[in-house]
Amino acid sequence: MIWETAAADLADRVTHRSSRWRAVVARTPRHIFIPQWWDLSDGSWVLRAPANESNWFPAAYSDRSLITRVGQLHADQAEPDDHPTGRPTSSATLPSLVVRMFQHARIDDGDELLDVGTGSGYGAALAARRLGAEAVTSVDIDHYLVEAARDRLELIGLKPTVEPVDATGPLPAREGKFDRIVATVAVRSIPESWLTALCVGGRLVTTIAGTSLLVTAEKRPDGSAVGRVEWDRAAFMHARHGGDYPAGGSGLLAAAHHREGEEVRDSTYPVVDVANAWDLDSMLGVTSPGIEHDYREQDDQRIAVMAHADGSWARAVTRGGRTVVHQGGPRRLWDILDELREYWLQHGELPVRGARVLIKPDGETHLARGKWTAAL
Repeated sequence: MIWETAAADLADRVTHRSSRWRAVVARTPRHIFIPQWWDLSDGSWVLRAPANESNWFPAAYSDRSLITRVGQLHADQAEPDDHPTGRPTSSATLPSLVVRMFQHARIDDGDELLDVGTGSGYGAALAARRLGAEAVTSVDIDHYLVEAARDRLELIGLKPTVEPVDATGPLPAREGKFDRIVATVAVRSIPESWLTALCVGGRLVTTIAGTSLLVTAEKRPDGSAVGRVEWDRAAFMHARHGGDYPAGGSGLLAAAHHREGEEVRDSTYPVVDVANAWDLDSMLGVTSPGIEHDYREQDDQRIAVMAHADGSWARAVTRGGRTVVHQGGPRRLWDILDELREYWLQHGELPVRGARVLIKPDGETHLARGKWTAAL
């Protein structure tokens, strides 16, 4: 098997035949950017280090994300016996999503692009093929990722600017330099530096951390930006500010499976797997960010657990048509969830998808749809 055949097949799957990105995907060797990766097997991270094309190309040219860093251990630097713990901290994003993000940016010939979240470097490679390497700047907080991506890009003849930068802080760019900013890391509100670096009329594309909400916005002469939450969905890892994410409430999440609640009540609604109910999860992520979830089915029971770093927790169990909720801590998390479900039943949908977006010059981000508003 030769990589060109695999890349052409991938291009057929992730682009339309008339798309300007089709030839770009077909000409870019994705396997170069993913020499090793992590797979989750029976609850443990296992290194995949393919020895030949026959077991490398099917994964590298599949339309799926491949985890390249867990905790602080890069797959590139790992040994077969390594089994890191913690959360994934970097990945090679599925190619169809990379292409969709660029399509949402409405990239034109001659545009200068800021690619936020270099990761494996594959996205920067696609952009450099499309626009020319001199028009692409890619940044990532991880120095190793930047160096590895730079080397791999040069290996295939591309030399975009790739720099180690915390993109939520100051950017190494003059004011108004970029026509487009595309972020494949998620942020809670838009960094002020992005608006500074974006030219008037320029367009940014990003996602809201803790949700599947994809935001597009265009910069106005007063320094603000206006846009919308697209009907499309996308989810990325949160932008990091260091080597790993801060510890969350996972210990509380595990404990909540067994605790007796400070308050115990019946719920009108059955248990729901929140993390896989994308709109509900996104609405909750906007109004009450930082909640972790667990969902299980055991025998005739459906069990959902919620926990937050502030000490709040909830456990809901549906059995035989009855849902019993245990809650504790400073907030009643399942009550918050039930209120959102009540809104959904009353209005037929949740307002967050399709909402208007206003980003003030300092990055303060506001969402609105009808009478509903939220500030991030």
